[in-house]
Amino acid sequence: MTRMGLTTSAYDPPLPEPAGRARVTRMLLAPVSPRTWLELLHVLTGLPVAVVTFCFTVTMLATGAGLLVTFLGVPVLAAGLAGCRALGSMERTRARVLLDFHVDPPEPVRTLQRKQGMLAWVGALFRSGTSWRSLLYTVLHFPWSVAAFTVTVAFWSTSWALLTYPLWFWTFPDHLDQPGIQLSGRPGDGWYLDSAPEIAGASALGLLLVLLCPWVVRALTQVDRLMLVGLLGPSKLAHRVAELESDRGAVVDTAAA
Repeated sequence: MTRMGLTTSAYDPPLPEPAGRARVTRMLLAPVSPRTWLELLHVLTGLPVAVVTFCFTVTMLATGAGLLVTFLGVPVLAAGLAGCRALGSMERTRARVLLDFHVDPPEPVRTLQRKQGMLAWVGALFRSGTSWRSLLYTVLHFPWSVAAFTVTVAFWSTSWALLTYPLWFWTFPDHLDQPGIQLSGRPGDGWYLDSAPEIAGASALGLLLVLLCPWVVRALTQVDRLMLVGLLGPSKLAHRVAELESDRGAVVDTAAA
């Protein structure tokens, strides 16, 4: 067939979609895309997870600090740090499943040479920066998850409520004894969204907010990604050591060849 002066065959691959049209299509389909719903699930589940991890960390820290006058305080604090490391591993798994975001695990606990046993492991756990960064993550993630959950739920519920307002505005005069959503004024004497243009305008605003919601959630999850990399991933020193070991292995292999 002929298109724009060019002859093509039915077996020819389709022409690539223009970048502008692809961007518009992606924005329109963002509210129903699987990525959006997975990111939304990550934010919604982040609050209960953060509550559990924060309570665990505060309880173990308070108990261990209170028992430091005895020998029991050290193992309690060590158990708290080990638990924070395990919770960090769970958070990396949750990000990998819901956000498709992969964070390399940090360096393991390494005891000093010629020292083995429980006491050596506890000492290495206290010296490990990964342990304290995992603890810091559980503390900082709690207030952030509360803020992200509040913004997401408020934004998402308001946008969909306004979008579907033409379908349920009748509940106000039938059951609430008012003509519609009240925007200002005193009860019974104010500005209500009850006329057809106002209802249509509210629905149009809801559509705009619905299209904006995925990008708000995506911005919130971006903060989660930064926290995961900065606090639950390997340190820069560990990255550098791994690079040096890889380079040394390559040099040895080349020399052997």
